[in-house]
Amino acid sequence: MDKLLSTFLPITLDEMSGIKLMNRTDTKFVTTVDRLQLLLMLARDDYRAQDIDGKRIAHYYTAYFDTPDNNMYIVHQNGHAGRQKLRIRSYVDTGLNYLEVKTKNNHGRTKKKRVDMVGFDPMNPDYGIRFLRQDEQYRQYDAFLAKHLRYEPTILTEHLENHFKRITLVNKAKTERVTIDTDLCFHNLKTGHDVDLTGLVIIELKRDGLQPSPILGMLRELRIKPSGFSKYCMGSALTNPSLKRNNFKERLRMVERMLSSVRN
Repeated sequence: MDKLLSTFLPITLDEMSGIKLMNRTDTKFVTTVDRLQLLLMLARDDYRAQDIDGKRIAHYYTAYFDTPDNNMYIVHQNGHAGRQKLRIRSYVDTGLNYLEVKTKNNHGRTKKKRVDMVGFDPMNPDYGIRFLRQDEQYRQYDAFLAKHLRYEPTILTEHLENHFKRITLVNKAKTERVTIDTDLCFHNLKTGHDVDLTGLVIIELKRDGLQPSPILGMLRELRIKPSGFSKYCMGSALTNPSLKRNNFKERLRMVERMLSSVRN
């Protein structure tokens, strides 16, 4: 994969700063590593690859919060609009950590708000975070959550964590980002269960509005179809058998088929 990515022109983090797309439409696709290699060969003339100190595959860590009755998961499983997620997102290679609120509105647009998560270590995460007014740092978090989150923060605890690797592509017009996630691994902090989705690939096209997208034609050519895939919800469904999953059954079967084809 590294050799193939080296054929892309690079784009630096500084150049990426103007392509945050904090208010965007997201389209997700699920495929396998062998199909990803074909996609990258098609995309290298139209996209640049994010490069951080010579590396084009970045390591990510995420911790997801939820209520005691898993309301954030349930609202999504039931298909309700206006849903929210609260997470800590760590960019492991650069040492950047953020507390993030993601809101998907009734029009299918995703808004993301975030604040620096000072002192968080994804290699030795704190599983006992509570949003109480303990000190100046937590007062900052409380103010952020009061402004952007519809849940009572003091009842939220960490439910799920994951690790994955990400490739980020930017079209040459700089109107969209394509994130490509591989080697997903989940650990459920409530049940203790783990699941390894190595071999599966989650592709997400992120753009403001319906800008023309070169990669959509490539995905169609490879018969990679749009498919919803929430890392929090799918990771939770796969690691917590007590959760309702009726609306995820088709996607869970798809994941099982794809993993079977990769591993056999």
